[in-house]
Amino acid sequence: MIENKVEKSGLIQMDLNDFVLKGTRSIIDIKDFLFEGIILKEKDFREKLDKIDWSIYTNHFVGITCSVEAIIPLWAYMVITSKLTPYASIITRGNKAHLEGAILRTALEKLNPEEYKGKKVIVKGCGGTIPESAYMLITTKLQPVVQSLMFGEACSTVPVFKSKN
Repeated sequence: MIENKVEKSGLIQMDLNDFVLKGTRSIIDIKDFLFEGIILKEKDFREKLDKIDWSIYTNHFVGITCSVEAIIPLWAYMVITSKLTPYASIITRGNKAHLEGAILRTALEKLNPEEYKGKKVIVKGCGGTIPESAYMLITTKLQPVVQSLMFGEACSTVPVFKSKN
């Protein structure tokens, strides 16, 4: 019979990929609304936004970015957000990587750290495209309650934190 030493050790393996929410990701690029690709003219901007059927973003995770060198007033992000709010599940400023971070942050914020109180937790770090910010967030959530926090795989971990109690 094969013995599972990881199970016997009481280690909890946490894979942040398990927290990635399923759903459609969309990026809105403000460059598509600029006059001559460089200037945001309020009237033109609002007219272009009014022509969009925003319901196509129902239940989407949406990132709003600008991929060109242009000065974008903050209110422009607010106006687009106001159009998306009735439909999108998550709205953030940034590219696809920023969006993935926001999606994961939303999922991890729902995590109850008390479930890990006094436990030894290994946060898996191989595979997937988990943003660094997610590893930082899980550390801040778990450190106050866990006995120890490690990074890697059960066969090869890097200690991150060990409680003094």
